[in-house]
Amino acid sequence: MSEHDIRRTVVVGVDGSDSATDAVRWGAAEAARRRVPLRLVIGFGWPAEEHLPHGTAYREQLLGRARGHLAAAAGVAAAQQPGLDVEQQLIVGSPIAVLGAEAERAQLVVVGDRGASRLEGLLLGSVAVALAAHAACPVAVVRWAERESAENGSLPVVLGVDGSATSQAAIAFAFEAASARKVPVVAVHTWSGMVFDPGVASMGIDWAAIEDAERELLADQLAGWAEKFPDTFVEQVVTRDRPAHALLEQAARAQLVVVGSRGRGEVAGLVLGSVGNALVHRSPCPVVVVRPDAAAPVQPGGRERRG
Repeated sequence: MSEHDIRRTVVVGVDGSDSATDAVRWGAAEAARRRVPLRLVIGFGWPAEEHLPHGTAYREQLLGRARGHLAAAAGVAAAQQPGLDVEQQLIVGSPIAVLGAEAERAQLVVVGDRGASRLEGLLLGSVAVALAAHAACPVAVVRWAERESAENGSLPVVLGVDGSATSQAAIAFAFEAASARKVPVVAVHTWSGMVFDPGVASMGIDWAAIEDAERELLADQLAGWAEKFPDTFVEQVVTRDRPAHALLEQAARAQLVVVGSRGRGEVAGLVLGSVGNALVHRSPCPVVVVRPDAAAPVQPGGRERRG
């Protein structure tokens, strides 16, 4: 397979766990929407032979089990999306390294939020966090199987907007996802994570003016996207709240949440921004984390917020 061909795939990390099976179902639906192949990948690493019972024989047993996980995942994908082009690949190496390399040539990498035991498939929950922070393409972390119901299909795509460069990349992904699903975008912007004493209200702070300015910021960040996606309704939510809390509240009524890998003001060296980390671990619906250099070319958009 050429690099160009791999670039057109949705990659799903497989390890035999229930969470990975949910990821396969979700990834199959996403690949079908994008009209691209689904690529099922196991990154299989193991300890040195001297640490394995029965050495090479046990290694072959583990490899056989991994191939079985791939075959089972392919069966799940075929049942979910009949006719979908499904590829299977077992690659020797750590899951983070293997899926990170796949991300260099993929449209999207999909993983479950938790994985099997170390020797069963090696797709651990920590893999999801590491990929979300560093992968070269957007990463979807699936916390439950997509429910095939009219209600779920009509739920919106929730988008976190904070004025950062990663926020613009997330906006691009969210509008494309909502357009493909024919559902609204709920764009959420929070303008303070601080908790104020009620007495502060009497100190002459013009909260209404601050909120108006934050609404203007959100509108500026979304500028152009309504024109590019005229059939996608956008609900703008501006609230004085902690970002993770506000997004988790909206996630309870969403089919997907999209955020940048790090927000405005967060340290570049963080493994994953605090908001993304909270959503990956606690969101009741799938979460897509987008890095500023990992999305498709961003066209519309407002100015990056400074400070």
